[in-house]
Amino acid sequence: MTDTIPETLRSLLQGNERFIAGTPNALPDAVARVEQAAGQAPFAVVLGCSDSRVPVEMIFDQAPGNLFVIRLAGNTATLDAVASIEYAVAVLKTPLLLVLGHSTCGAATAAVDYAANGTTLPGAMQRFVDAVVPAALRARAAGGDWIAQTVAENVRHNLDQVVEQSVVVSHALAQGALQLAGAVYDLHSGRVDVIVNGR
Repeated sequence: MTDTIPETLRSLLQGNERFIAGTPNALPDAVARVEQAAGQAPFAVVLGCSDSRVPVEMIFDQAPGNLFVIRLAGNTATLDAVASIEYAVAVLKTPLLLVLGHSTCGAATAAVDYAANGTTLPGAMQRFVDAVVPAALRARAAGGDWIAQTVAENVRHNLDQVVEQSVVVSHALAQGALQLAGAVYDLHSGRVDVIVNGR
């Protein structure tokens, strides 16, 4: 991780500190809502998990309009997720992409169970498990808490996947118009820890 933290990422982390302290300031504002109806200019696009315990705007104490949020089980960079990220980067000129994982992620747990025991999920759910399995396999080789390591490795993996799949994102990175970050949200403490800053 590089030493310098972009101002956009610093704003998210400061909001997370307010969230942890129970002193949020991003309260609903009827006037702002009317102004925002004319357009949006989010300062970060966040690819997060659909887990109901990870309300992205709330944990970063951000008002509507500040974040462009995409939520999928396992915070996976599907083609639809990448297309949404490209919209934020190319059309809205959003300068920060954050992939956000979280502790005790069900997708990571299912991927570890699949890698260890071959356990599959019914229906289409296996799709997000399969997407996280590469991270689970790399995490097993790293040792330590397999699920926690999978969550972190999955954040890194999906940052890589976005860059590899998207010419739009790669171009914005090359032009210096976009910065990347990866982080993990702890369900117990409420704290967001940055594990990737820059690339």
